[in-house]
Amino acid sequence: MNTILIQGDWNILKGKLKQIWALIIGDLLDYQEGRAEVCLGRIQKKAGAKRAAIKRAKRECEKLWLQIDPCSEWLSSR
Repeated sequence: MNTILIQGDWNILKGKLKQIWALIIGDLLDYQEGRAEVCLGRIQKKAGAKRAAIKRAKRECEKLWLQIDPCSEWLSSR
């Protein structure tokens, strides 16, 4: 197994643990962050890319979306 797949598995596990902790303390924001962590880990495993490259692509997509729809509530709340 290469390190990228191991890192992807680790990010998935870390995200799931964050979700469980958020359910215990009742914090919806932490739960959503955990879901995002799991999603990034799965993308990392499938794409074989490093996490920094995936986050950079996500930020670029968000910038493009804001150019298309500057009044978007979906991105302005982040």
